[in-house]
Amino acid sequence: MRILALESSCDESSIALFDSEAGVLENLIHSQIDLHALYGGVVPDLASSEHLKKLPALMSKISKSEHFKNIDMVVVTSGPGLPNCLAIGVACAEAASAFLKVPLFGANHLRGHAYSPFIPVHAAEPKNFDKNLLDLLPHLGLAVSGGNTVLFEIDREKKVRVIAETVDDAAGEALDKGAKMLGMPYPGAPLLEKAAMGGKIDKNLFPYGQNRKIDEDPNFSFSGLKTSLRYFIQKLPEGELEARMPDICASYQFAVAEQLRRRTDFFAKRKRYASIGLSGGVSNNGAVVSVFENTAKARGAEFLVAPREYRGDNAAMIAFSAFFDPSSLYGRTGEALKIDSAREMA
Repeated sequence: MRILALESSCDESSIALFDSEAGVLENLIHSQIDLHALYGGVVPDLASSEHLKKLPALMSKISKSEHFKNIDMVVVTSGPGLPNCLAIGVACAEAASAFLKVPLFGANHLRGHAYSPFIPVHAAEPKNFDKNLLDLLPHLGLAVSGGNTVLFEIDREKKVRVIAETVDDAAGEALDKGAKMLGMPYPGAPLLEKAAMGGKIDKNLFPYGQNRKIDEDPNFSFSGLKTSLRYFIQKLPEGELEARMPDICASYQFAVAEQLRRRTDFFAKRKRYASIGLSGGVSNNGAVVSVFENTAKARGAEFLVAPREYRGDNAAMIAFSAFFDPSSLYGRTGEALKIDSAREMA
C-alpha cells in the first residue's frame, strides 16, 4: 500500500508519501513560524492563505519524486484544527484524488500524533511490524502539543480509549504563553527550555495539580499555572526578573512536566502497559522526554517517542495513521468527507 498524505491543520503545510513495505518515502514540510512570529502567535487567516500558496508548490515538488507512483489512496487531515486551514488541505487532497483516480479519506490529527511513536518500529522491520507491535501493546500514550493534551491507551486490538485531556489550555500553549509573559518572542517554548538549563527548580513555586485528586479529576488544566506565573512576575522587585530568569523558567517548566508525569504515572501504576509513548510538538522538550523516559523505565515499559521530524505537525504521521488503523479513517464507508474542528480523538 502506498499512501499520499496532506496535513494543514494549523501552521505547517506538509505532504508525504508512505509505503507499507518501505516506510516513509517523502515528508515535505513548510513551516510558517517566521511569518506568525511577527504577530506573536498563529493568525488563522494568514495561516490559511499561506497553505493556499504552499500546498500546490509542495504537491508539484513531490510529484517529481521517484516515489510518486503506484499510489493507492490519498489521506488528508480533516480535524481537529483551524477550519479554514483544514478546508484548504481537503480541497487540495480532493484534486489529487481526482487526478490520480484513487480513493480519498480523512484522518484524525490527534490519531496521527498518537501513532507516530510507532513509525520507527515499522521502519526497523516493516515485514514484521504486526508481530512486533503486539509486543508493545497495550500502550499508554500522551499526545501533547500547542493545541492538544490527551492521555490515551491503545489496546491489543488497536482500539483507542481517551483517559484524560485538557479542560482549558494545552501544555504547549502554557509553555508558549508563559514564555511570552517572561518577555520571550513567539514561539517561546524552546527559548524557555533553553533559559531553564542550569536553573534551580523550586517545586513549590508554581502549581502542578498536586492538590487535585487524580481519581476524581484525571483531566489536565494549565490555566491556573499561567495565572500563578503572572502574579509572581507582578510581585517581583524591579530588575529581579532577569536575574532569576533561569530559576523561574526551570520551575515553570517543571510544573508543566510534573502535571503531565503525575497523571500519566497514576494510570501506569494501575494497569500493565507494554509501552509508554510521547508525541506532539512538546515531545521536542528534552526535560519532558527525560521525565517520561524515566517514568516508563520505572513501570517496566518500553519508552517510545517519534523521531524529531515526526513530532510536530507533519503529513508522514497522517499517512502512517491510515496504515496503522484504516478503520479510523473518515469517508471509508462512502459518506462525504467532513471537516471537524472539534478537539477530539474521534
